[in-house]
Amino acid sequence: MTQLSKTTSTCETQWKMLLVQVLTLIYLISVCAAQEVTAIPTSDETTYVPPTTYDPPVPSVTSVLSDVYINEKVVLKCSISSSSGWTFTWEKNGQRLSQNADFSFQDQNSELTITANRKDLSGSYTCRGEKQGKGSKTSEATDVKVSEPPVPLLIRQTAWTDVFVGEAVSFKCEPNLPAEWKIIWHKNNQPLDKEGPSLHIESVTENDKGTYVCQAKLKSRLFSSGFSNTTDLNVKSNNPKLTLSRSPDFDRFYPEESISFTCTVDVTSEWKYQWYKDGEKVADSSSNTHTIASLKPSDKGQYHCKVQRGKGPLYESNAESVEVADNKPKPVLGRSPTFPTMYPGESISFTCTVDMQSGWKYQWYKDGGKVADSSSNTHKIASLKPSDKGQYHCKVQRGKGPLYESNTESVEVADNKPKPDLTRSPTFPTMYPGESINFTCTVDMQSGWEYEWYHRDVKNPSLSSKTITIGSVTHGDKGDYRCLAKRDQLKTDQSDPVSLEVSDPPTPILKLLSPWSDVFENEVLKFSCDVSSSEWTFTWHKNQNLIADEKGSVLNNAAAKVSDGGQYSCKAHHKDRRGVSSAFSNTSTVSVYDKLPTPTLSRDPMFTPMFIGETVKLKCAVDVSSGWSYHWYKDGSNLNKPGKELSIELKLSDKGGYSCEAKRGEKTSTGRSKETQLDVREIPVPLLSHKTQWLDVFPAESVQLSCRMEGSSGWTFIWYKDLKEYREGNVIDSEAESILSISQASHSHRGKYLCSGRLKGRSVSSTRSSPLELQVYDKLPTPTLSRDPMFTPMFIGETVKLKCTVDVSSGWSYHWYKDGSNLNKPGKELSLDLKLSDKGGYSCEAKRGDKTSTGHSKETQLDVRDGKPTVTLLQDPSDKLMHTSDLISFTCHVNVSSGWKYIWYKDNKQFKSSGNSHQIASAKTSDSGSYRCQVERKTTKTFSSDSRDVELTIKERPKANIVLLTTWSEVFSTDSLKLECDVMGSSDSWNYTWYKEDINVSRSLSSTYKVTPHDDPEQSSYTCEGIRTERPMYSQRSDSYRTKNLLLKRRILLSISGCLFFGIIAVFIGCVALRIFRKPVVADDKQEETSLFLTMAQLKDRNDAPCPLVEYITDADVNPPVKEGEENGTSCSEATSLPITTPDEQAATANGKEATENGGGMVSFLQ
Repeated sequence: MTQLSKTTSTCETQWKMLLVQVLTLIYLISVCAAQEVTAIPTSDETTYVPPTTYDPPVPSVTSVLSDVYINEKVVLKCSISSSSGWTFTWEKNGQRLSQNADFSFQDQNSELTITANRKDLSGSYTCRGEKQGKGSKTSEATDVKVSEPPVPLLIRQTAWTDVFVGEAVSFKCEPNLPAEWKIIWHKNNQPLDKEGPSLHIESVTENDKGTYVCQAKLKSRLFSSGFSNTTDLNVKSNNPKLTLSRSPDFDRFYPEESISFTCTVDVTSEWKYQWYKDGEKVADSSSNTHTIASLKPSDKGQYHCKVQRGKGPLYESNAESVEVADNKPKPVLGRSPTFPTMYPGESISFTCTVDMQSGWKYQWYKDGGKVADSSSNTHKIASLKPSDKGQYHCKVQRGKGPLYESNTESVEVADNKPKPDLTRSPTFPTMYPGESINFTCTVDMQSGWEYEWYHRDVKNPSLSSKTITIGSVTHGDKGDYRCLAKRDQLKTDQSDPVSLEVSDPPTPILKLLSPWSDVFENEVLKFSCDVSSSEWTFTWHKNQNLIADEKGSVLNNAAAKVSDGGQYSCKAHHKDRRGVSSAFSNTSTVSVYDKLPTPTLSRDPMFTPMFIGETVKLKCAVDVSSGWSYHWYKDGSNLNKPGKELSIELKLSDKGGYSCEAKRGEKTSTGRSKETQLDVREIPVPLLSHKTQWLDVFPAESVQLSCRMEGSSGWTFIWYKDLKEYREGNVIDSEAESILSISQASHSHRGKYLCSGRLKGRSVSSTRSSPLELQVYDKLPTPTLSRDPMFTPMFIGETVKLKCTVDVSSGWSYHWYKDGSNLNKPGKELSLDLKLSDKGGYSCEAKRGDKTSTGHSKETQLDVRDGKPTVTLLQDPSDKLMHTSDLISFTCHVNVSSGWKYIWYKDNKQFKSSGNSHQIASAKTSDSGSYRCQVERKTTKTFSSDSRDVELTIKERPKANIVLLTTWSEVFSTDSLKLECDVMGSSDSWNYTWYKEDINVSRSLSSTYKVTPHDDPEQSSYTCEGIRTERPMYSQRSDSYRTKNLLLKRRILLSISGCLFFGIIAVFIGCVALRIFRKPVVADDKQEETSLFLTMAQLKDRNDAPCPLVEYITDADVNPPVKEGEENGTSCSEATSLPITTPDEQAATANGKEATENGGGMVSFLQ
């Protein structure tokens, strides 16, 4: 039994293992079946039923012109052939057009007029129609091309600008234009009866003079290009003046010389020249010069020229005569002097002589080499050198003619000249007057010489012997002595100089060693006598009388007496050379006084008062003795300014009483002088003013200027103009005033005038006055008329101000004129409260004095109109019903004038908006209301006008909504997600646009959209939007909708369902088989077996039993976390997942994250 029991147990175990294998096989088969089901396509993937939509018509555009020129107009007409009653809108290059200066609309906007005033108006124009809330398609584009009109270029084909009567002239107008253009010609702004690209005048007359232009015109329509450039045709009635000249202008020419003729015409352009000799033509040329490079005797004769231009007449010049010699000239060379041998330092001159002495150039040659060029026929060597010896000849030439050569002359030059030797006796370096001296001149070459003697480079004609003697030397004999020897014309060089110095014996210098020459009794009196050497002795003299027993160089008197006064001198005597004594020394006069003097104070000048800047000199003098030191006092205070004189450049602070005192030594003082007073004042400044009313004057007006010195007299006045002294005009001077009168002002009187004053007899000059500028105008000014405001036209009730100004000078009175009639309203400004009668032309005139008048200003026109301007408020687009987020523009248009200020109203309440347009960038329902604009402009009064009201209604734009059409029941039959877009609360017909992550993914305009795992593996966010051809043309975009991983869920559910189904069947069969084939065993032998599977009751009782589905369907799969800001906006349905809340389910969810998807199958149930 036991063995049987074990066998049975083993069999059951094998059955259980077999059951596990069968279940595993069933599971794999289920997974494969699920894979195959996934690949089956559904009918929803290929079938699309489009919604019923409105098919809008296509408008057509017609135009007469599409290629136009600037300033032409293009009219485009938009029409829909199938029906009428359409309102149209226009676009250029995709941009909507609104009415302005470039575009205007008529007939419900079906006709567009383009004012083609710019090239950038070229483009593709389309139109769309709208009727009863429905729109048409966009028409095919019509291309409009705006081109610049051709600009003609006028070319003068005749090469010369000044034309003579009878000549021909041609003009050409370029470029060559197509056949649809024609060329029109104008002269002096008047059309000529000539057409075509060329204008030819065969024979010019004086009537053809003028300014010519050309212009291109279209033959097919009234359009003309601009005028070409202008060209002036000057027609001269007199024949041109010809002048023939020749160069060089020699009276007579030699063979092989050249000559050039020049034919000069006073009008120089494009002439052809003909050259004649003795009446016969010799050459034709386009140049005005004719040259004969090498003359022959046969070329002499009468020459003239003729000129011609084109096929015009010939004009003849004056005649010029040419003389040509038969033979070439032969120059002759001579020289002076003609000595066979010359000595260095001598001069020589060569003369080249030709039989005709005019126009020659000379070339000088030595030993065949050129040494000089000259216009003179002489060549001189001022000082010969040995290198100057050689063979000399000359050549002559005139102009660029040939060279003619002379004979040759030979010159010999010795290498050196003899030089004499000069000596003297005696040889003392210095001689004193009265001594004797001898000079001897010796030449060591040959004999028979005569001598010349020079003293201080001056020849002494009375001396010619070899030795000269000066018996008694004087000061006039000193200086350099030279001599030279001469023979015939040859003179030796001068000898070296021998100098003779003659000077007086040195004059002793007497010095007073006492401090002063005027002394008082018992003071010391001491002298010294000095010479430059020790070879001298001295004697002393007083009043030319010898003082005995005094021979030394110093004379000393220790105590002077009154009798010691007198004139002292000394004399020097040479110790070795007898009879040589000096002159008396300088003298020194000594006075001896018995009492002290009193100082005298003097002043220069003595004027009272004195002015700042003047200089006064105070002098303190003591009339006896010397050696005084002087001290100065002002108002009793020591000035600490030593010196005999006190010079003061006066300031106001120098006013006061001055005195002085003299001192000598430490004890001697004279006491103070008598005090003198100084009165110092400021220099007045002249006052310059004008006596006439104004300083800006016109020719022939008079001017008077006044220069005055306030509170002072005795002045003379100086006038200045532009900082230079002015002496013109009539000046009348008085003691304190000068008047400058200019009777008739002219341009030369213009400038800045100043004046200054000068005291008579003194060096006191005032500063210059402040300047006065005198402006003298060349001519009378023209008044300027201005107007405020400048609006045109203006309306009754507005105010305008006219202002008349003259921008030069002053003192003008103003007069007003309307249509030439005096208004009798004086004043610089004229203010008008406008009436219809004020319409007309206004001008003004300025006058000054009795004769000066500017004449009338330029006239300005006032256009005054009755009523008010028309104000039109335009809405773009023009629909009365708009929706939120629409772009809406309003334009306020005034039909006339300018300068308007625009005021905007909504529901009769003013709101802020700048300019003549108001734009609602994104409409809101609150923007609904009645809109109106008002224009006004302010002069003195406010003038305004209102537009009509424009009603605008703004409704909320309908919103799209996404609904999920795929339910949980369809999970087993499809792997796609089907979404539907619907515009909430709208009964209109819509097309739809789908967006994935805000990117347009629409394959069609259907309301449904299918999402597959292949297209959306990342679970994207989807939105949709409704669109239509009528307003509202689009809806608000729906809220975003995010898809789930539907395919994975479907595969998991199929796998679990298959496992459960086949597992239950296998368990059921296994249990039945065990019941049939199992044998009973003894209870004791029966082993306790472990159950592989828990029963349903056990599973219910256990809290920790894992659920197989939880391994694969996790909370992350069923309910992915919502991204920040995302909501699906759907209500609970079959697709709504249940939350997982138990701890076991959360654990299973965590384990489920480790499972991977591979082709839709499960990798493993367990790890």
